Amino acid sequence: MRIVLVEPSRAVQRIMTDFMAHDKHDVLTFSEGRKALDCVKADPGVRALITSVHLADISGLELCAATRKLAGHRRALFIIVMSSTEDFGLAVQALDIGADDFIRKPPLAEELRARLRAADRLTSMQRELIKYATIDSLTGLLNRRAFFDRAAEASNAADNGLPLSAIMFDIDLFKHINDTHGHRAGDFVLAGVGSLARSAAAIVGRLGGEEFCLLEHCELADAVDIADSLHRSIKLGRLAPEVDVGITCSFGVAEWEQGDTIDRLLRRADIAMYEAKSGGRDRVVAADTFPPADRHQAALGTTRLVPRRG
Repeated sequence: MRIVLVEPSRAVQRIMTDFMAHDKHDVLTFSEGRKALDCVKADPGVRALITSVHLADISGLELCAATRKLAGHRRALFIIVMSSTEDFGLAVQALDIGADDFIRKPPLAEELRARLRAADRLTSMQRELIKYATIDSLTGLLNRRAFFDRAAEASNAADNGLPLSAIMFDIDLFKHINDTHGHRAGDFVLAGVGSLARSAAAIVGRLGGEEFCLLEHCELADAVDIADSLHRSIKLGRLAPEVDVGITCSFGVAEWEQGDTIDRLLRRADIAMYEAKSGGRDRVVAADTFPPADRHQAALGTTRLVPRRG
């Protein structure tokens, strides 16, 4: 387990690191709280933070609160606060602001090891629960709920000036694949498409059935390039090895505009995808290629009558 240890005393750092190395933990040591917080933020592999209450730059309690906020509900992270005093009120305060445990400093070797074994068990279970709650089991992509959580964060960044584009796509004639070759073949296709899409953009989700969405902090032209590349990869890939199934997808691309919301952005991308469907499928359509009337409808958040997907 990767552990961040924050302790101003080099001697205590060395003693505790030796304790933890006995159980083959990977320990990263810091004397300052802010540097430790930056490390936890940058390294999702960190599963435990152990911090002394008294630090040079910020208090251990402030570090505890900031780290718990950083972890939120998406990350399994066990926080232990240490103090050389037996202040019951301090322990209560630490637990209230997000600590999972409070121990006396320096801890006894066996006590520390036992508490870290408990941290390992708990964070392992939390990781599994987070995975089940956020990841689509068939494709390995974000599920619908997790995708829209991430999309909300991306839209906040777009409000602050960062470019953002959306790519909506679905698999052409997917019902025909299921009906002709069976649902096992359909599952292979979905999993294969998910695997290719996962590496194409920063935020990728399966919204339901055979429909997918990608979000990337880039301008429209770059998003079209991403969609074109993914379109080719899917078309050329052999996604259902047990049967000879040719797979194509239809793509719609839209870019964030001033005053946008994530719903309006995705609606424009969705309308562009419908344009790709109605234009013969197996193609990429950008929202800025709409006729003027269609662009106006998309901006208003209205949909137009188009052929059913397939």
